[in-house]
Amino acid sequence: MEFVMNNKENFALFTEQIIKQISKDGKKRSLLLHVCCAPCSSYVLEYLNRYFDITVYFYNPNIDSADEYRYRADEERRLICEMGLSETVRYTEGKYLPEDFYNAVKGLEQLPEGGARCVKCFELRLEESAKRAFEGGFDYFTTTLSISPLKNSAVLNTIGKKMSEKYGINYLYSDFKKKNGYKRSVELSRDHGLYRQNYCGCSFSKDQAKREGRA
Repeated sequence: MEFVMNNKENFALFTEQIIKQISKDGKKRSLLLHVCCAPCSSYVLEYLNRYFDITVYFYNPNIDSADEYRYRADEERRLICEMGLSETVRYTEGKYLPEDFYNAVKGLEQLPEGGARCVKCFELRLEESAKRAFEGGFDYFTTTLSISPLKNSAVLNTIGKKMSEKYGINYLYSDFKKKNGYKRSVELSRDHGLYRQNYCGCSFSKDQAKREGRA
């Protein structure tokens, strides 16, 4: 499939088309799912678990402290168990190396959230996910990041396409916030008492949240 990456694209429809195409033979494909946090992954896991053998990949060197990183990672593992997916969903973590994030966004520290610094962060995490998916022999990789109303799905899918081509691994195009995906993630987060952070993860987003009275 060839896609033009812009905000007018219906990426949720692309997801459905890919699922329909690969489901014809009744065989689940393997998917490496990059996860940013438990709340964002909740609906995505509920939705995709029917069609894919999923390995959750928690890789987020952008998170501002080791304690915050561990808390979010532990919440993800708890969610998988509580949703009853632990028999079908595997969990793995990347290395927590904050210096990789700071090196990637060097010179962009003062930019507001949602700009070029975030794009560099997305590229860092999606490239590592694509690399891991290729090395692990997965059929597809994707990320939960598109479920956030604050994340631009066109940007994420453009990066996903780029990494797909670079590493020769299929990318599952998505906009998980659509079709009430974000709403469902809020419901599941409430049902499981998940920690819902008030900043994306990095120290810069935390500082901005504080300035805006969100943290």
